[in-house]
Order: sequence, then structure tokens, then C-alpha cells
Amino acid sequence: MRTWLLPEYIEDVLPAEARRIEHLRRLVLDDFAVHGYELVMPPLLEYVDSLLTGTGHDLDLQTFKLVDQLSGRMLGIRADITPQVARIDAHLLNRGGITRLCYSGSVLRTLPGLNRTRQPMQIGAEIYGHAGIESDVEVQRLMLRALRLAEVREVSLDIGHVAIFRALLRRGRVSRELESDLHRAMQTKDVSAITTLARGLDRSTRAALAELPGLYGGIEVLARAKRVLPALPEIRAALRDLAALSQRLADLAKIRSFDLGELRGYHYHSGVVFSAYSNGRPNAIAQGGRYDEVGKAFGRARPATGFSVDLRELAAAGTEVRPVSRVLAPYRPADRSLQQRIAALRGRGLVVIEDLPGHARFRRELGCQRELVRRGGRWVLQKCDD
Repeated sequence: MRTWLLPEYIEDVLPAEARRIEHLRRLVLDDFAVHGYELVMPPLLEYVDSLLTGTGHDLDLQTFKLVDQLSGRMLGIRADITPQVARIDAHLLNRGGITRLCYSGSVLRTLPGLNRTRQPMQIGAEIYGHAGIESDVEVQRLMLRALRLAEVREVSLDIGHVAIFRALLRRGRVSRELESDLHRAMQTKDVSAITTLARGLDRSTRAALAELPGLYGGIEVLARAKRVLPALPEIRAALRDLAALSQRLADLAKIRSFDLGELRGYHYHSGVVFSAYSNGRPNAIAQGGRYDEVGKAFGRARPATGFSVDLRELAAAGTEVRPVSRVLAPYRPADRSLQQRIAALRGRGLVVIEDLPGHARFRRELGCQRELVRRGGRWVLQKCDD
């Protein structure tokens, strides 16, 4: 076996892709900053009991674990940064009002996701301390701006609301075991299984649960849901929120579908959930939602909403970055005028590569379009090989 081979679904990022990813990372973080989002950098490792607290429990099987040689306690390598940011908001910042935070970093997962990697490069943003639809709108618009910065074309949204399913379960006084079974059936939209599982519930709840998988489609789905679902305050509020989102996001993206049976991250999310898609790509390029119970797990209840994007997926979905102009310069460290010219060009954002001795035959591999040559006592640019 070749020892230099990487593990399955772990890959190097080579120069062209790395340039694109880093370009996007800087663009997106700068955009987050001007919208008031403060950058945090959580550690790669944490104690497992902290890393998997609350919202992190869904990530248990996705988390690599190891024993800390200093304390003897179990450590985990983060599989998602969002729970760490929630911990920072709840315990380290401890602010009373609204807090906007953003992050960027690699995560590691035991199994590959839909994007066929075990090491996504996450970038995302979160709002803590606001429970209204206004913050849901803000984070979704921020996500859509990030996709625009990456020049992702023809973006559409799928939007759901897990509070509807939760309200029906509360109405039917559903047990934990039955809740788990109904959740699995709802995820596969298995109406016959849902009907069988709900047969012991009251007629109205049973009928509403059977309707949920079919409540999928355009804006007309919301009107239909209002007719066929019980007039519970939580359900009516959820439908109003979804209608408001359809209006307030229309200038940035079309809503491909409302899916009232979508329960992605059910044990994590508490309200609106959303995914962004781009034509020609089968998987979501960004996802997020509301998770108002996150603070309770850290001893300080805080409503929250946010999103994350895998930078590699974002780089692949957008247009290619125009290569920076590369200039070849002769290796003359003692030539003051040459060094001043090189510094001036680099100050303008050009890449200037000094041609180290003994490598003339590899000059083409450097990919330089122009070179510095001395003419009339001045260092001037000309096309390579002129």
C-alpha cells in the first residue's frame, strides 16, 4: 500500500481551486463584516460533552473522537461549527441584546455527505437574541448575497417550517417513541406509514399528518395548508412567516418550493429551514434555519437563526476567478532600482516571481505573461519571450 495516499473522501486542494476558495472566503467574510457580523474562530478540538451538547447531538455519529493525553477525557474533532458559535454566544460573549457572528473553517466528518467529502470548508453567519421573522429574512438575504458574490447563477430556494409538525405532535400528545417513528416516515414522505402510525390519534391530527407530505410546491401550497391544517396559533404563525419570506426574498431568488413536510435537522431546528440550489447542481449549495432551543443546552436560552455554506461547493458552483497577472523578474537582490520596481508592481496586486538561479529551463511552468527587462536604464514590462 502506498503510504502517501490520502484516506477516502479526503482530498488536497490544488492551486487553481485554492485560489478560487480563498478569493471567495475573503469576499464573503468582508461582506459579513459590513453587515455587522463579527468573526469568531472556535477551536478544531473540544471535549465531546461540550461539542455535542444540545444541537450537537445529531452530529454524534459524524464526529471523530479521541482521548486527550493531558486530561484523559474524550475529545471530538468538530463536525459542524454552528454549535461552537452558539456556545461562544451563550458563555463567552454573554450579551443581552442581538449578537451577529460569522465564522470560516474546516470541519471533519466520519462519513461523506452529498458533496462526497469528509472535510467540508464551512463559512457561515448566525444571529442570536432575535426571535422574529425579520432575522430569518436577514440571514437568508445575507446567504443569497454570498451566492451572488460567488457569481452563482439562477439561485432558487426550498423552504420548510418544522414548527408545523411540532405543533401537530403537541396537539396529538404524541409519545417520544411515536414521534421518532413519524419523523422517519415523514422524511421519506411515506403517507401509508404515517397513516398507520397515527391511527391512535384524534381524527383531525391524523388527517393533518397525512396531508403534510403532499404540501409541497409553489405559493399556492400555503393557501392549501391554511384550508387543510388545524387552525392552531403556531401553524397560522408559521404560514404567515413563510408568506412573508416569499415576498421579501423575491428580488434575490425565486422560491422553488415550499415543503411543509421537510424536517431536515428536526432535532436541531425549531422554525424556518431553507436550502439554496443552483441550476445544474443536484445538491444544495447552502443551508440554514432557525434553532431557538440552542441556548437552553448551554444554560442560557437564546433564539437563533443562521446558515452555512461549503466553500468548495460554492467555488465549484460559481464562475472561475480571473487569474492574476504574473510577472517574471530577474534575480538581482542587490539591484535597488529593480527591487523598488518589483515592490511597486506587487503593491498594485500583480504577482511578481523572482527567477531563482539555475531554473531557466522551467520558466514556462511559472505561467508568467510578462517579464521585467532593463531598457534605457529603466526596468520595463514586456511580454514573455518577446
